[in-house]
Amino acid sequence: MSDVVEKTLTALPGLLSLDSQTGAGKLSSTSKLGNLIRSITELTSKHDEEKLIKRELVAIKEQVSSPNTTMRQMKEMMVRSIYCEMLGYEADFSYIHAIKLAQQGAGLEKRVGYLAVSLFLNENHELLLLLVNTVLKVSVFELLLLVNTVLKDLQSTNLIEVCMALTVVSQMFPKDMIPAILPLVEEKLTHPKEIIRRKAVLALHKFYLIAPNQVQHIHSKFRKALCDKDPGVMAASLHIYLQMIKEGAEAYRELAGSFAAILRQVVGGKLPVEFNYHSVPAPWLQIQLLRILTLLGKDDQSTSELMYDVLDESLRRAEINHNITYAILFECVKAIYTIHPNAELMEKAAKCIGNFVLSPKINLKYLGLKALTYVVQQDANLALQHQMTIIECLDHSDRIIKRETLELLFRITNAQNVTVIVEKMLAFLRLCHEDYTIMDLVGKVAELAEKYPFRITRPPHGWKPHTYYILLAY
Repeated sequence: MSDVVEKTLTALPGLLSLDSQTGAGKLSSTSKLGNLIRSITELTSKHDEEKLIKRELVAIKEQVSSPNTTMRQMKEMMVRSIYCEMLGYEADFSYIHAIKLAQQGAGLEKRVGYLAVSLFLNENHELLLLLVNTVLKVSVFELLLLVNTVLKDLQSTNLIEVCMALTVVSQMFPKDMIPAILPLVEEKLTHPKEIIRRKAVLALHKFYLIAPNQVQHIHSKFRKALCDKDPGVMAASLHIYLQMIKEGAEAYRELAGSFAAILRQVVGGKLPVEFNYHSVPAPWLQIQLLRILTLLGKDDQSTSELMYDVLDESLRRAEINHNITYAILFECVKAIYTIHPNAELMEKAAKCIGNFVLSPKINLKYLGLKALTYVVQQDANLALQHQMTIIECLDHSDRIIKRETLELLFRITNAQNVTVIVEKMLAFLRLCHEDYTIMDLVGKVAELAEKYPFRITRPPHGWKPHTYYILLAY
């Protein structure tokens, strides 16, 4: 057995509070989960694994059905059931017992129960949605156990229980039952503890995704969360705003100044250091804000003018050579070419794109090509300055780079460069062996031949027949 597996088995009893010998350096013989993992790692075939797991599931089912099973034992049964499901075997008989453990357990038992519920079920599961389930033959009381458990824990004075309930709600609560707990979740937006407020915002984000009409009346409270003194709560509210702005930016343009001000504070390093990643101030928060500003500034000059300065600052500060700063730069470039144009910013963004495309690193080169697709969507002429660099990418060894390059070349083709680009495409076509790429490229060349039929007359019968003759070979 490998050292990694041995260390994992040694640590499991302490992590799960299973029976273990104090100070022992190995797994206790009473840890059934440890024995199960050990047995599986020693098997040599999938067939043997199936036989072992089937026996294990039969034993678990027998024990969870026993009236003499304690909460401690039930906790271990749930952990073993989780492990079996992780391996791809259904333990559906344990789902209802996971809900009961979440309701009746205390402390660690409740945590394991909630963990099992969140892993076993989703909001569309029949155990949560149906009030009468004739297939599983469970009672209405059992079907509503989860809702009752969440309701009880949301009203608890124990912060851990409230956190666990909000976590489950934000992961897999059915939309038909949202009205029952919405007032309690809404109430938690004003809780004195920031972790509760943050989890409440995330739960409301989940509600908005699955039942937006049921949370329309609390948009004003989303704004309070955006202005929360805790950065974590503010960051959680951005998820809701990004979704709402995607669906209709016009109603939220008045907040553009607020989002720009938040981004300015983030870029300036005003957030606590625990939000930093590789010395970059809250990079994921920057990316989220840049996406929001991109949507708000599109086709709106006055709104775009509010964000020019902060976009310039974001470009200037993202100079550390690290993948996360490249992601920030990509979002900056995307924003600059999407909002109302600013000549100075577009020049800086073009320089940034050029550095990406010329980079020897494959990921950065791909990022540059991808950024150019946003440039082309605004104005194909803006990408022409990179035309020769793009053409050179056709000789790159990476297939994805080549595919992205072909798409870009097709988009920037005009009457002046069609000769060069089509010749490059045809040369690439002769060496290509991928059916999908051949079909795609033949279609592109044919379309260009239709669009610019008289640009080249060097072949005996003109460019268009000559091109079609070459394409017929494929």
